[in-house]
Order: sequence, then C-alpha cells, then structure tokens
Amino acid sequence: MRIRRLLVANRGEIAARVVRTCARLGIESVLAASDADLDALPARTADRVVRLGPGPAAQSYLDPAAVVRAALAVGADAVHPGYGFLSESPALARACADAGLVFVGPSVATLEAVGDKLTARSHALDAGLPVVPGGEAADLAGARAVADRVGYPLLVKAVGGGGGRGMKLVRTAAELPGGLDVAVAEAGAAFGDPRVYLERYVTSGRHVEVQVLGDGTSAVALGDRDCSVQRRYQKLFEEAPAPLLGDDVRAAMADAALALATHLRYRGLGTVELLYDRDRGSFHFLEMNARIQVEHPVTEAVTGLDLVAEQLAVAEGLPLRLHAGDVAARGHAVECRINAEDAARDFRPAPGRIERVVLPVGDGLRVDIGVQAGSVVPPHYDSLLAKLVVHGTDRADALARARTALDLLRIEGVTTTAAVHRALLDDLELVAGGVDTGFFERWQARRRDLAEVS
Repeated sequence: MRIRRLLVANRGEIAARVVRTCARLGIESVLAASDADLDALPARTADRVVRLGPGPAAQSYLDPAAVVRAALAVGADAVHPGYGFLSESPALARACADAGLVFVGPSVATLEAVGDKLTARSHALDAGLPVVPGGEAADLAGARAVADRVGYPLLVKAVGGGGGRGMKLVRTAAELPGGLDVAVAEAGAAFGDPRVYLERYVTSGRHVEVQVLGDGTSAVALGDRDCSVQRRYQKLFEEAPAPLLGDDVRAAMADAALALATHLRYRGLGTVELLYDRDRGSFHFLEMNARIQVEHPVTEAVTGLDLVAEQLAVAEGLPLRLHAGDVAARGHAVECRINAEDAARDFRPAPGRIERVVLPVGDGLRVDIGVQAGSVVPPHYDSLLAKLVVHGTDRADALARARTALDLLRIEGVTTTAAVHRALLDDLELVAGGVDTGFFERWQARRRDLAEVS
C-alpha cells in the first residue's frame, strides 16, 4: 500500500524530522498537535495541522482514540507515532488496524512481546541472548528471594516502561523495602503498570545498542551506538559507532540483535539495547525498543541512510531494501541533546519563550530542532529542544567539530544544557572514549570539587 497522507502523532523535533522525510518522499504530512503546539515549528512545516486535544498529554498525545479520530478526519493512510507517547502502544496499533490505518511500527503482537520487559527477557533467552541475572518481584518477599540469588547491588525496574522511570538502585538489603516501594509507585503512575523486576547491577557497564530493521521475514543490523553518558538513566550524549569495542564483541552484539529480531519476525525499525560489562568483557540483553530512537541521527550520519524513509517503506509492505553487505559505517558521529533544563538547579525543566535561535552550519553538521524564535516551551512535555549531530572523519574530528558547533549555537530565552555539553567535550575521560554509565555522576562530582576549591 502506498502511503500518500501521513498523520504525525507527535511533537517537537521528532515531528519536524518526520515531516522533513515526508516532504522529500512526496507524502502529504498532517501534524496532530495539542493546543500547546498548534503554532509550534512542526505545525508550520507540516502540510496540514489537525487539533488533537488539550495541552496535557493524557488528553492529546497519549489518547489512542483521539489520534485515530484525527487520522480519519483528515483522510490519512497511516499514523507515525514518533518516539515516546504512544509509539510503543499496542492499543494505538490495534486501534489503527481496526480503523483501516497503517501503524508505522511493529505488529501488535511484537509490541506486546517487547513492551513487557519480562516477556522481552523471555524472548531474548529463547533467541539465545545472554540476560542480566534477575527475576520478577511481586512483593517484598519475592524481591528478597531474587536479591538473595542475584546479590547486591541490584536494580529495581518497571516491567512496563523505560527511560529511567520506575527504576531504583538498591545497594544493600536495608534499602530494598524503600527502593521497591518507590519503584512500584513510579511504575504505576508512569505506565499504569506497577509490576517490577530485579536485575544485578553491573558496576561498570556501558550502554550499547544495535539498530535493526525488519520486514517481518528478514532483518538487518545497521550498526551500533554508545549511549552511556546518562543522568539518572536519561541519555544525554550518544555516538556511533560505539568506541573501543573489539571487532569480535561488536560482531557478537550485531549477531545477538539479529537473532532476536529474527526470532520475533520483527517488522519495522527497532533497537536492541545491551549492557557491556567492562570488567568481564561480556554483554547482556537489557531491552528492545520497538520504535525510532531519539539518537537515530548518529546512525544515519555514519551509514548515509534515512531511517524514517526505511520505516515508511516497510510500513507500506515493501520487502527490505537493505542487506548486510549494503550497510557500512563511515567515520564517526556524535549527538548532544539540548534540553530546556537548568543544570545549576539539578536540571530542573526550564519552560518559557524562546527569544533567539542561531544554528551553526558546516560540513557534517545537522541540527534536529523543534523550536524557533518566538516558540513557547510548554511545561507539559519532555524538555528536549534540539539535537546537535556532528559527523567527522573519525571520533577526534567529530568531537572537535562538535565543540565548534556548540560554541556557535544560540538558543536564548530559556536555560538549556548546551553549556553542559560544551564542558563535557573537554573532559579527558570522555575524550578517551568507552565511558561507563556512571561517568556523568563522576564528572559532576569533579566539577563540584573544583568549584569548592576555587
């Protein structure tokens, strides 16, 4: 089926990103926007705009019925959910199918299989992937039983979600009751599913993920990314390919991701997230994200692919247009997430009105952005404003270009994290490469110590 009119059921930079590919492919784009976003940059770039609902996400971007109504009202053929919100929602995928709409994403069965972290873990085991030791905890007694088997420290994680919500680090048995209670409460509030499970906490782990694309019959791996620079499990900085990985480990990760995609008969764009244990030199399956990722541009930069275009082709029912021999990484790419947050106030969200935007330009430079001068950053949503993506001949070149680009970037009127990234790129540990997920906390502590000395 040829997609001629696409409803983009999202906001911000990812909505603008999907609209851009639609324009290139000759697909009419219709943005489904909440009241808070009717005059935002994506609404100005889309071919048409349809009101989705009030500003709060629960009444707009998180309402499957509202999304389907909007799609039918404008005569759309398909719905692209972007990332976040309903992008991995079986309810939206099912509602689209019932209404005769194409959902640009995996099947309902696949979304259910990987959206539940325990089910995904079971599928990973069936596909032959190593998993982090752990298990489900229905109550405190169950949690203690898993902890006795796995050992401390450990992570309590939400079964039905991700992004760091419903996730708590428990270092000792005394911390377990409180950590469990908080994780259960957060999971229930964020995902409507209070179930949690426990995993061994890897003290020096790297977050490495493999991009996959499948058509339901065959699949291909499109390279790996490193997303280890995180604050409270929220990614800040990503790069491709993952630095300082041996060829054997890199190949084994790609094989593992393909094995899972093949086992699931995966259709669409997806990401297999892995935890590389620096101490043991081994890796384990974490989860699979059944959507496009925020960090997909670094993969696009090194492969020359348009991943949204590949998503749409698969959604149209076309067989894979890519095969393993067609994909090769060229150079190195990094991505800095520019959020409307105040680092001096514990990264508190900083909504407000954008007064001035100046974007750097140059070879190998791309800025995916969802705001412009005059835009209002509302308090209802995630604080991501833009992604600065830089491609270089090698990693050192990419980092050098990123430093220059950050020096030239101006987003004024709200406080952003651009200065944090500029300081990060001068850190010797990050420059050396291969940092673990505890790096950012160590970096913050070093800066605090220096400030106190001065």
